[in-house]
Amino acid sequence: MNSDHPHNSGDTLLVPPAATGYKALKKYRRHAHKRVFVNRSLMLEKIKYFGFDMDYTLAVYKSPQYETMGFNLTVERLVAIGYPQELYNNEYDPSFPVRGMLFDKHLGNLIKVDTFGNILVCVHGFRFLNSKEIAELYPNKFITLKSDRLYVLNTLFNLPETYLLACCVNYFSTSSEYTAVSSSVGVKKGDLMLSWESIFEDVRNAVDWVHMKGALKQTTVDQPDEYVIKDPRLPVLLQRMRDHGRKVFLVTNSDYNYTKKIMTYLFDFPNGPAPDMPHKPWYQYFDVCIVSANKPKFFGTGSVLRQVDLETGALKIGTHVGPFQRGQVYSGGSCDTFCELMGCRGNDVLYIGDHIFGDILKSKKERGWRTFLVVPEVAQDLLVWTEKQSLFEKLEDLDAALADKYKYLDSSTDVIPDISKVRKAIQQVTHEMDMCHGKLGSLFRSGSRQTFFASQVLRYADLYSSTFLNLLHYPFSYLFRAPHQLMPHEFTVDHQDTFQEEDTMADTMMSPALRRKRPGNSSNSADVSESPSEAQKKSLHMTLPSSVQVQPSAPLEITHVHDDDD
Repeated sequence: MNSDHPHNSGDTLLVPPAATGYKALKKYRRHAHKRVFVNRSLMLEKIKYFGFDMDYTLAVYKSPQYETMGFNLTVERLVAIGYPQELYNNEYDPSFPVRGMLFDKHLGNLIKVDTFGNILVCVHGFRFLNSKEIAELYPNKFITLKSDRLYVLNTLFNLPETYLLACCVNYFSTSSEYTAVSSSVGVKKGDLMLSWESIFEDVRNAVDWVHMKGALKQTTVDQPDEYVIKDPRLPVLLQRMRDHGRKVFLVTNSDYNYTKKIMTYLFDFPNGPAPDMPHKPWYQYFDVCIVSANKPKFFGTGSVLRQVDLETGALKIGTHVGPFQRGQVYSGGSCDTFCELMGCRGNDVLYIGDHIFGDILKSKKERGWRTFLVVPEVAQDLLVWTEKQSLFEKLEDLDAALADKYKYLDSSTDVIPDISKVRKAIQQVTHEMDMCHGKLGSLFRSGSRQTFFASQVLRYADLYSSTFLNLLHYPFSYLFRAPHQLMPHEFTVDHQDTFQEEDTMADTMMSPALRRKRPGNSSNSADVSESPSEAQKKSLHMTLPSSVQVQPSAPLEITHVHDDDD
């Protein structure tokens, strides 16, 4: 029996609320933890190439073990270059950092913003700033997102870095040995001045050193059971893709030696993708493997494409000009070269990765690839959404209470209702909801406002899920159809409500849109788009041959694009 059958998996059949005023068919939905979520419709049948990133996509690192190791190694590096030993007193706190934070290099603050740069959360070290303090530092509680003073901490690799920045700012801000400079751009100790920007640069360089020259990668490959999730479903999915006639490729920024060790571990099972199939090496699950891709540069100018010696890891001399050989591994290259050798076009490719910029944004904007963003935090978000239903219901009740305060009041009233208690209650419930996600709140929203990270997911990821392995629960002919993106004037107005403008409103003040005659709508009493009369035509010398169309007609066939895969 299909594992996704509702009687077998516990999946639910959802019915829209009766308040919508129509009797809807039951809608089948998979379990939340099996779901792939859709921003733009995608017909899986049209995808001919499935591409994968490795780090945090194929190879998912265990949390918080992996972040803790990265944090500790970076602290060691900072102390080695002269930072105070007291930094060793800090232990990694996984409940603090969240992706999508911005670091203000000028003032040393971690900031969460919405789509437009309005500040939602601001923390200096470990001290959370209140609304008044934020307004003093940032006029209108706003900061332009294109400012050079901001650094975006968008990746899962940035989580320990985010927390370490907070630890450093907290230490230098609270240590009795240091005093703040008058412009709040750093601290002083005698004739030594440390700016927040210089501290940021030191932390950033230390993180890069740990990743490139330090013990992070070696420790990971020495103890993969401790730091890497090994899932037997991985070879099953990749083999199913190939069995259905799709090509599968790997494009990772990691070097060959690290990729080889991690991928060997991920595919180290006694058998192949099925118990009756023999084991095969990791690279045989892919039609093309590219390491050291240097994304996002890969999607632009790229670099020289070279073949890798599978035994030594050395790069063969000269540029590889094709064709790609299955079972071989390549280094570098560019998207142009890759597409030419593979014979693929933008919409043929579904690229799966975790990096919103390097994997998703660039492949979407520069190459038109379809995109699948892996967002592990979705699992936590769904957990809060389902387990904290009482908080969401309480917030709806408070919204209703707020609406009642203004009931029957219009612009003629002098009454000012007291909404202070309701507003405070809303703020308290919203804060409680935020804290369910961690000290910095949700990755996707703060109260009713979406974060900058959420806006990027909506804009650039066609599909997203906590893991790409959820594709196992969908047939390769599946139509991922995006839900309607409703605007406030749509989802806050019930279908059975009757809309009409006030009878007393002057004709000149009526909404022009209501006065336009539309195809299939006979309710318009005013028709200002009638054809000119014969007298008007003569007076304006508009006599035309009968074959000439003087007004556009509504299309009788489907011509408008409604979904991406129409």
